[in-house]
Amino acid sequence: MNTPPLSQSFSLPIAGMTCAACSTRLEKMLRATPGVKDASVNLASERASVQGEAALTLDAVLKPSSAPASTCP
Repeated sequence: MNTPPLSQSFSLPIAGMTCAACSTRLEKMLRATPGVKDASVNLASERASVQGEAALTLDAVLKPSSAPASTCP
């Protein structure tokens, strides 16, 4: 019998991060996305790992934030 997955995972390339503050900010934004259970961003490898509920879609993770963009010092 095929059972649906209990969770969903994505690994995403991230470009444009210049400092630890950038990766921390992105991590917080990803974790605030509905359906996301955990997220981690690696500045050195320029990748984000996102784990979420089974119904989580890549479109929901990539949806633009309503938060204003900021620049690092």
